[in-house]
Amino acid sequence: MVTPYLSRRNLIASLVACGLTPQLAWAEEYIDLDWKDLVPKGEAIIPPMLQGLIDHEQAPLRIQQPQSSGVRTDLNGQIVRLPGFIVPIDYSGTGVIAFILVPFVGACVHVPPPPANQLVFVTTQEPYESSGMFEPVNVVGMFGVSSMSTQLADIAYALSADRIEPFRL
Repeated sequence: MVTPYLSRRNLIASLVACGLTPQLAWAEEYIDLDWKDLVPKGEAIIPPMLQGLIDHEQAPLRIQQPQSSGVRTDLNGQIVRLPGFIVPIDYSGTGVIAFILVPFVGACVHVPPPPANQLVFVTTQEPYESSGMFEPVNVVGMFGVSSMSTQLADIAYALSADRIEPFRL
């Protein structure tokens, strides 16, 4: 009968492997998206600096929103992580439970809204204690196409948040 031999080197290697395993599993838990990933291949993204400032004399803001070039239906039902900035829509107590996730500061409020395929309507069961308008966050949850209109903009995507956390690279 062979007795297993556990050297200090094997023990340390095992502990390191055990410590890395949850991180590796966590890394595969969601798809990391960037805002350009929400635009179908071959379609142009309108840079925010070309949109100009909002003409506050016009209402609603949706009138100044550029047309969307389409959506990515292949992302439906995927668990994703998307960074962005919060534009609060609904609260429960002091926490945000619905918001528009936007790709840059000022979108939908200080500059015309980006195209609908560059906006995501986020809902969460657990109110998120936001530090205020345009807080940078990472949102992880189920993603999909969901056409809707708010007073601020038309929105092409929705994300049911499992986790919202302050933005970190």
